[in-house]
Formats: sequence, structure tokens, C-alpha cells
Amino acid sequence: MTAPSSTIDQDRDATLDAFARGLAYTSRSPVLRAPSDEGLDYQDLTYPSADGVPLEAWFIPRTGSTRLIVAMHAFGFNRYGFPAHVEPWRSAFGPGNDTEIDFIRDYKILHEAGYNVLAFDFRNHGRSADANGGLSLNNLFEARDVIGTMRYLRERADLARMETGIFARCMGANATFRAIHTDPAAFEGVRCLVAPLLLSPRAFLETGLDSAGLGAYADEVDHRYHLITGARLTDGATSAWAPSVLMPTLTYGVHDDVLTRPSDLEEAYAAIGASEKDMFWIHDTPRRWDGYKWFQRHPGRILDWFAAYLK
Repeated sequence: MTAPSSTIDQDRDATLDAFARGLAYTSRSPVLRAPSDEGLDYQDLTYPSADGVPLEAWFIPRTGSTRLIVAMHAFGFNRYGFPAHVEPWRSAFGPGNDTEIDFIRDYKILHEAGYNVLAFDFRNHGRSADANGGLSLNNLFEARDVIGTMRYLRERADLARMETGIFARCMGANATFRAIHTDPAAFEGVRCLVAPLLLSPRAFLETGLDSAGLGAYADEVDHRYHLITGARLTDGATSAWAPSVLMPTLTYGVHDDVLTRPSDLEEAYAAIGASEKDMFWIHDTPRRWDGYKWFQRHPGRILDWFAAYLK
């Protein structure tokens, strides 16, 4: 028996609202692990974002090293990673993206390679403070967290002297691009950037709607997002900020990622202003999670990039 059209319309309306609100509001996942779980000594830090929001962070020191990697996480994640092995987070990003992401393993690889590591939670994520009513405004707010982090490094004498690189994934990378565009002086002395899994919010929306059989409604969801936030998803295109990124930059992504499309990352890469840049694809998987775990499984190319610019 076919459902009445009014029921279908109500279900569709609820789905469109869910897409709009899911993009407008950040989701907070728990910090389930600490660096000590991998045998790493660390310090708990707190410092202000550029607009004063308190941020929580870990500093993992490497004795004798004057090289530092600043690590940044994805939307809905935190400095530990993402607990996709348990509900409700297991269902958040679809089949295949339902195993735990543990970035602390990444920090251990970096530490063993001779780097100090600083990893922080963006506002409304992990244990950092609530701000902006929980809104995510196309990385505008999160860019302030990146700038605040860079200012903290300059104000701390032992860290200000270090050769610094950035390892920022997805939202963290997008926010870094926008932060560089907003305040390039804050990044003076940053030697290089690794920015995997770049993802524009409009591309994410369109891919998700296509998967739900609602591809014709992207403009409607963007309109609903606008009514919640006052912003447009199209304002968040990664390629808009990429020309300001002049430091050597490496990016990579999962070519058949079901959450996006290759052209979005390719457009962002083409727009990066750096004369020294590189990109590669991860093939033979549709799972974005394989991109998040790539460094743990195949660290060589990323470590080589850092080693080339952090002497």
C-alpha cells in the first residue's frame, strides 16, 4: 500500500530539516582516550581563542626536539578522534565509517619521529567551551580557534622558538585555510601544512541528498540553513580561502568517498596559492575513515613532507 502524499511530504520535510540543522550545529563527541594510553607523557592546556572562547588542548613534549606539529580535528570529532565504535556516533556517517578513529596513535608516530605535538578541541567540540549557540558558520568561528592557537604558541617562550608544521584534517584544514586568509601574520614561521580530506559543506550536502534520493533539494536545504545561521553553505567553499595558503601544502583524500565527490578536493587543491604543493588519492575504498586512518597505516609520505620543511 502506498503511503499518502502528505506523509511522504512530512517525511521529506523532516529529512531536509535534519540536513540543515546537522550542518548548522556542531555535535559534541566525548574524549575517550588520552596520550597516556599510548605511553605518551603530556600536559593539559587551556588558552583562549582569538575571540576569547576557552580551548582545551594536549601538549605532548619530545625531549630535545625543537620541531612542533599542531594537530586539528574534523567536524564532530575532537583531539582524541571519534568514537564511531559506539552509538550514537556509530551511525553518524554511514556504513563503513563505523569504527573508532584514534588520533593518539598518530601523535605517537609523530612523537617517535622527533616532533612535539599540540592537539586541541575546537569550540563546541570535545572539552572546549560552548560558544555561538553551538552554531558552525562555515568555519568562520573555528578559524578563530586556529588563530588563537597560533597566538598561544607565540606567547609561550618554549614553543615560539620551534619550527612549526600543521596537520589539520577536514574541518580543521578548512578552518586553517580561512584563518590564514583572515590573519596571515599569525602564521609567520609556519613551515608547512598537511591538510587531508578537505571538504566544502555544499559538496557534502549535495552528496548526502543524492544518496537519500533528494538531490533536487540542495537549494532548499541551503535556504533552511540560512534561516538558522544567516549564512550560506556556498560561502564555505574551501577553494575560496585556498589562494591565501602560501606555505608548502600536501593534501589527500579518498577518491570514491561516499560523503563527497573528487571534484571538490581537486578544485580546492588547484586554488591553493602555494608554489610548493602536492596531492594524492587513496583508491579502492569508499570509506572516508580510511582517509582518517591513512597516516597510521602509511605514515611515510606525510612524515617525508614534514621532514622536508622542518629541519
